[in-house]
Amino acid sequence: MLAEMAQWLVDMIFQMGYLGIFALMAIESSFIPFPSEIVLVPAGYLASKGEMDIALIFISALAGSMVGAFINYYGALFIGRTFLERYGRYFFISQESLEKMDRFFQAHGHVSTFTGRLIPGIRQLISIPAGLSHMNLKVFSFYTALGAGIWSLILILLGYLMGENEALIKEYLHQITFVAVGSAVLIGLVYYYFQRKKRV
Repeated sequence: MLAEMAQWLVDMIFQMGYLGIFALMAIESSFIPFPSEIVLVPAGYLASKGEMDIALIFISALAGSMVGAFINYYGALFIGRTFLERYGRYFFISQESLEKMDRFFQAHGHVSTFTGRLIPGIRQLISIPAGLSHMNLKVFSFYTALGAGIWSLILILLGYLMGENEALIKEYLHQITFVAVGSAVLIGLVYYYFQRKKRV
């Protein structure tokens, strides 16, 4: 099933080109999360064969990721926030809890958004609390683009350099994911340390 889906995605990228990458990354970054590597690694491989342009792949991927992130952000802002303010008490979410979240994202939203985009499974979801808490749109956009851009570039280069060597791609992808998660945790810890030191 997964192999068939991956093949369908590769075929779609080949047929639709950069528009296919844009559309799939927008979906991946919003309401149907799936591994972005099954989009960008094959695209990088196509670039290594001269069938696609690596810069245009990156631009398409980043633009798609941003559109997906904005879908989640604005969905949470206009629908989720209204819902929680009206019915949150039935889910044990008080107005005070919402205000605490607002304060947290106003103060620490930039580092949370950036590190969140580097962590599998959280990448797509981090836009939701950012929207719920009315995080500054310019700050959200900058750190989302930074995190999404780094991750996209890594996957594209992996496909470009490793080509059809599936075993090597899996090995490196595992290591890269581990490093990305470790880096996100380290950034969080360093940030927390300096914030704590500032308060002392």
